[in-house]
Amino acid sequence: MEKQLERLKKGILDSIRVKESVLNDETLLSAIVSVGQLMVETVKRGNRVIFAGNGGSAADAQHLAAEFVSRFEFDRPGLPSLSLSTDTSMITAIGNDYGYENLFKRQLEAQARAGDMFVGITTSGTSKNVLAAFNVCKALNVTSVALCGSGGELENLVDVAIKVPSLHTARIQEVHITVGHMLCQHVELEMFSHLKPE
Repeated sequence: MEKQLERLKKGILDSIRVKESVLNDETLLSAIVSVGQLMVETVKRGNRVIFAGNGGSAADAQHLAAEFVSRFEFDRPGLPSLSLSTDTSMITAIGNDYGYENLFKRQLEAQARAGDMFVGITTSGTSKNVLAAFNVCKALNVTSVALCGSGGELENLVDVAIKVPSLHTARIQEVHITVGHMLCQHVELEMFSHLKPE
């Protein structure tokens, strides 16, 4: 029991340390605020925030899209958002016909409109289908944002990269959902603070 408790405490401490690194990185925090503001501008002009990722990042993509469309911390009008990781018929059709690496690219080409924002979530920074989606964003006039770890080379592919200072997948995912919640909070308060209950 003692060994398991120590392992548990170590995992929690490791998670706290990565979050403290984010907390103390003014450049990274500024990038998060900038992305939040870009999201506000995107939805204010009637465009959508589109999320995508694989595995745990797919779950984060649909989680964050749901926070936009439904609500985050209080009742307000729904915000236009979409996850590209949820439709099994779409995923299997594109995977079968065009290859899994084109999964998100194909959907962006069909669904995205000029002025939308694409948030690609990849803990490794090397997910081929996320990178392929980033590669078409400029041609589509879609703002591109990466939520990733400290690995991979995304800076030249995206408008903004929010890079969690870790190479450990679980720790990166834990920060991604924290960052995602902060972005949801930013958009909700910037647009609807007048609706927040006292």
